Amino acid sequence: MRSLRDILEQGQKDGVAIGHFNVGDWVLLKAVCACGQELKVPVVVGASEGEREFIGVRQIAALVRSLREESDCSIFLNADHTHSLAKAVEATRAGFDAIVLDLSALPFEQNVRQTKEAVETLKTINSAILVEGEIGDIGTGSEIHEEAPDLSRGLTSPAEAKQFVEATGVDILAPAVGNMHGMLKSMVQGQTRKRLDIQRIAQIKNAAQVPLTLHGGSGTDDEDLRKAITAGINIIHINTELRVAWRRGLEEGLSKQPNEVVPYKILPFAVESVKEVARSRLKLFNADR
Repeated sequence: MRSLRDILEQGQKDGVAIGHFNVGDWVLLKAVCACGQELKVPVVVGASEGEREFIGVRQIAALVRSLREESDCSIFLNADHTHSLAKAVEATRAGFDAIVLDLSALPFEQNVRQTKEAVETLKTINSAILVEGEIGDIGTGSEIHEEAPDLSRGLTSPAEAKQFVEATGVDILAPAVGNMHGMLKSMVQGQTRKRLDIQRIAQIKNAAQVPLTLHGGSGTDDEDLRKAITAGINIIHINTELRVAWRRGLEEGLSKQPNEVVPYKILPFAVESVKEVARSRLKLFNADR
């Protein structure tokens, strides 16, 4: 299987982005991998610190490794939103392909210093691992929010992006370009969509000259996502949309089979619901293939 770095480089040439989907259980992992196989496109599955605590760091790594060995799914594992070097080291030693070191809540210079130290440490453990850094403010929590926070003051500038990448040596950069973690209730209902600063993305790409990740992609306008990919986004994170689909599928299974107690007879409804969302996102990110 090709490396994640190779996949990113090829995607940049082809004008497509890799879909990144957070997986908090086997239902989500099974659904995302199935969609990657169906469409014959690579996928990245992410596990945040909370998701890793629930599933198990070594356990999620073993599940992904077994999927690689037993299927033709090009699947990569990312330690999403890791807030300490200790947690990053743990994931690296477990065999993760990438680490998102999220120290964006710290002052910029402190973020730079600690990210640089982490990159050096993680590369000594696994020289092939990709380390992503994050700057700017895109809010917190892949949840359903009542109202949107004001993130306008936390947008990433091209100058900051260039300085951060050069000083830290990160392989991938996650900027703030109008994106936001989670979704508003109006987005879940399909009434509103997130909008991105496409010009800012292009300027950051030109300045940073590394792959860019769009966090908080759930609920974003489709045309904005297409333009973002053209402007330089290489990885798009989808989490809240999958969580909503997971819950709706589970509720459907329980309502249609109110007396059923066998998990493997109820959970397929959630798998199919998640697959519907993951499939549509992957098609969009891969030029509607």
